[in-house]
This record gives sequence, C-alpha cells and structure tokens, in this order.
Amino acid sequence: MTKPPEKKRIIIGEVVSDRMQKTRVVAVVRTKRHPKYQKYFRATTCLKAHDEKNEYHLGDKVTLQETRPLSKDKRWRITGKA
Repeated sequence: MTKPPEKKRIIIGEVVSDRMQKTRVVAVVRTKRHPKYQKYFRATTCLKAHDEKNEYHLGDKVTLQETRPLSKDKRWRITGKA
C-alpha cells in the first residue's frame, strides 16, 4: 500500500531581508490567544525561504510553500506574490 501525497502548508508573509543569495527572510504574522487573560496578540515568526531567481525584494508580500529541508534553516520555498 502506498501513502497518498501529503498536502504542503501554504502561508503568506512579508520579505524583511533580501541580502542573501537565493534566500529571503520572510516575517509571518499570526494572532495568538493568551492562555490566562484570553486576550489576542500578534506573534511574528521569521522564516528563511528559497528564492531561486532572486526576484523578491524587501517589502514584497509573498506566498510560501513547505518543502523538504534545503539547508540547516530553510524549509520553505517562495511560490509567488500574494
């Protein structure tokens, strides 16, 4: 029996650094709920994403797709503008 292919996660973020070759740092903002006070707050996560053609730059809204590990920190690939 073969397993069906897994769905890859897709998220939207903003490019905050484009200083590396073929790599972009993307900030992903989400809202979390405080466990005790039940108040919502913003949590930001910075992810390293692969950009093969170096076409996305600082401030661009991009779509990320989960992929196999490409390096020590890169597990995401930029698929296009959001």
